[in-house]
Amino acid sequence: MKVKVLVVVAALLAGFGARYLVEQNDKSAATSSEIGLLQSGTETINLFDENDERVRVVYFGYTHCPDVCPTSLAILSASLKSLPEETLEGVRPVFITLDPERDNGEAAQEYAGYFHPNIEGASTSTDKTTALARKYGVLYQITHMEDSAMEYAVDHSSYFYFLNPKGELLEKVPHTLNPNMVSDAILRLTTQTQ
Repeated sequence: MKVKVLVVVAALLAGFGARYLVEQNDKSAATSSEIGLLQSGTETINLFDENDERVRVVYFGYTHCPDVCPTSLAILSASLKSLPEETLEGVRPVFITLDPERDNGEAAQEYAGYFHPNIEGASTSTDKTTALARKYGVLYQITHMEDSAMEYAVDHSSYFYFLNPKGELLEKVPHTLNPNMVSDAILRLTTQTQ
């Protein structure tokens, strides 16, 4: 009986220790200002620039995405086009690629620009991409595709993440075909920050 109790206690302690280490690693990655430095076109942008008071609307995807990303960016574009100019000035839409192997900053910016001139396309290293995805709970994985010119796809969750300048998550809107859901969140959040 004593052996079983000791095994259970040891397992609990190991579990709590592992959880503590994971939380510490996540916390250090999440608080690192470095993960907010991204390449957009040929310039470096800072997603967490506290001097820029605009609400960030961030979408994670990739330029080779056949369906979800173009649909979501078209919805974001329709939402932005529906906003009054003074509201639009308080918003910073950013498309962040989950495929930095194929999408550099120039490719991401070019792709985002097809949808709306205000959307910044951005890329960073694989490690920083992973840290950003983990910070906001973005799920994604590489799926290799045999006999395909694409070689692989990036399966990913589809949300619009609304962040304050510090990078704190204010709200997230799931994949939608209704631009009003995104517009309503933008209007609500930009009103709160004024």
